[in-house]
Amino acid sequence: MKNYNTKYVVRLTAEDRACLERVVNRGRVAAAKRRHAQILLKADAGPQDSGPTDTEVADALGVGIVTVHRVRQAYVEQGLSAAIERKPSSRVRLPKLDGRQEAQLVALACGPAPEGRARWTLRLLAQRLVELEIVPSICMETVRQTLKKTNSSPG
Repeated sequence: MKNYNTKYVVRLTAEDRACLERVVNRGRVAAAKRRHAQILLKADAGPQDSGPTDTEVADALGVGIVTVHRVRQAYVEQGLSAAIERKPSSRVRLPKLDGRQEAQLVALACGPAPEGRARWTLRLLAQRLVELEIVPSICMETVRQTLKKTNSSPG
């Protein structure tokens, strides 16, 4: 097994140690944040020592060696907050339907059901939106979420 910590030696300042201890001892805190704080406290090398190895820290806390390495690296390269906080999502989600398309979906759902049916189903609504060329494709879940968001009650 590879031991990573030769490059990233954690030397906590008194402020950082106090902050991490508050995180660990606080009642309600995200599990990953607490775990990362515990990793940094355990990996602290002190003023002169090289500190425990990644394997020793991982075994003591029951986490993976790679997790220990990444937390050490984040602390050394980017600081305390980067090491214990989650990164903001870089994923950009564009809306599936614009306002006009949502209005057409609601109007369709509130209108009369197709012939031979008592009411609209999500599948029928999705198929009709594609048939009417309102959207090129759409899944039933998007239809459900859109109708739920608009608080429409077709039945």
